[in-house]
Amino acid sequence: MKKRELKNLLYEQVARIGRAVASPRRLELLELLAQGEKTVETLAQELSVDIKLTSAHLKALREARLVATRRNGKHVVYRLSGSDVADLWVRLREVAETHLLEMGAALAQIAAHPAELTPTSRKALLDRARRGEVVLIDVRPKAEYDTAHLPHARSMPLSELERRMTELPKDREVVAYCRGPFCLLADEALKLLARRGYRARKITDGVSEWRAAGLRLDTSLAAAGGVA
Repeated sequence: MKKRELKNLLYEQVARIGRAVASPRRLELLELLAQGEKTVETLAQELSVDIKLTSAHLKALREARLVATRRNGKHVVYRLSGSDVADLWVRLREVAETHLLEMGAALAQIAAHPAELTPTSRKALLDRARRGEVVLIDVRPKAEYDTAHLPHARSMPLSELERRMTELPKDREVVAYCRGPFCLLADEALKLLARRGYRARKITDGVSEWRAAGLRLDTSLAAAGGVA
């Protein structure tokens, strides 16, 4: 093979990844699967699109080897093919935040309480949570928490928060997190907590951001699965 042909082949292989992620829906699928493996039905519900379209997007990601599958009875369960795929999503988003003014404007609309932490303050937060000075809560679904979560975090899914709020002390600050900067679950949690008189804030980190920063994650799962 000639040198030019070889170079063309190499760039074409990298371009396969670019084409696979050149869709807002597929990027959202990567973010969702970074939380843990999910069925097509669950992913379709999260995307608010039909199963057929969701399956087509997943097929494109699978052809680029970004996701893998397993069967669970009648269901097909998808997962990321590696933690580096979750890191890819984080890096793409960070580049967009750095270079696209439109991205900053859009984030400002959904970030009611912006509190993105630097790597140093992430560690400081862990120290405060370990000492019991703040209560760190994960408001994602329990299955996602079990796959991977921030150290010292309590599972407090948004769907359970209102009835379980008495488990949270009122004399300490509550810090909520969900799936990352685009996730609105933590914003909804803050509204519920504020109505009940809690001092609460959110962090925009999720497990993908924590992992990409090289920080430790905990898991409640004994079996392998997901990308933790």
